[in-house]
Amino acid sequence: MSKNLALVAARVARNLTQEEAAVLAEVTKRTWQRWEDADPPRPQPAQVRRLQSSLGLPVEQLGFPPDKNRIVVEDGRGGHDLEIRFPPISTAPARPPASDYAGIWLSRYEYFSSSREETYAGQHFVVLQQDGSSASVRSLLGSASSTMSMDLAIDGVVLTGTWVEDTDKTGYYRGKRYVGGIQLVADPSGARLAGKWVGHGKDGEVNTGPWRLDYQAAATKATIAEYDRPPND
Repeated sequence: MSKNLALVAARVARNLTQEEAAVLAEVTKRTWQRWEDADPPRPQPAQVRRLQSSLGLPVEQLGFPPDKNRIVVEDGRGGHDLEIRFPPISTAPARPPASDYAGIWLSRYEYFSSSREETYAGQHFVVLQQDGSSASVRSLLGSASSTMSMDLAIDGVVLTGTWVEDTDKTGYYRGKRYVGGIQLVADPSGARLAGKWVGHGKDGEVNTGPWRLDYQAAATKATIAEYDRPPND
C-alpha cells in the first residue's frame, strides 16, 4: 500500500509510534493513520502548528497537499470560521437580470466538524421564489436526505436572512435541526450567490463557513422534476 513516506520518515526519525505522534499532534490515531496514507487530507491550521512543533519540520516537507483556498480559523471561543476563496465562474447558464433571482439553484455549504476533525459539504438543489424584495428558498426533497430552507431579504445584489436545516434522521447528526443566519452577494453575472453562514454547533459554540448558490435553470414543472435528485447523479 502506498504511503505518505515523508511523514512516516519524519515520525520514525524521531522514534515515535503512531500513537505517540497522534498524542503530540492532539489528534486521534485514526487521523494520524489517514495522514500517513497516500494522498492524505491536509491538516487544519491548528493541527499544522502542532505537527511542525512536534516533528521540527515545516508542513511543506511532511507530504501534505497545499491548500491555498481553504482556511479554518479557531475563534478562541470553541467555534470555527471556515473560509474558502471561490473560483470565478467560467461559464454560466443564461438567466434573467440580476435583480430577479427566481429559479433552480445548486446550494453548497461547507463546515468543519470538530468531533471528526474534517471539513464536510452539504449540497441541495433548491427552488428560489422571489416576491419583490423578499425571497424563499426550499430544497427539492429528492436532492438530499436532509431538508434545507432560507428566508431572505433582497437589497440589490445583497441577500440577507436566515437558514434552517433538518438533518438526515439516520445520519451522523440524527435528525437534529440547525438554524442560523446567512448573507450572500450576487456575482456580476447574476449566476452565483456567494457568502457566509453563521450558526451554532452541537456544544453551543458559534461557527461560520462559506455558502454559495449556482444558478441552474428557470423553475418549471419539467425542470423541477429534472433536478429533484442528488446533485452528483
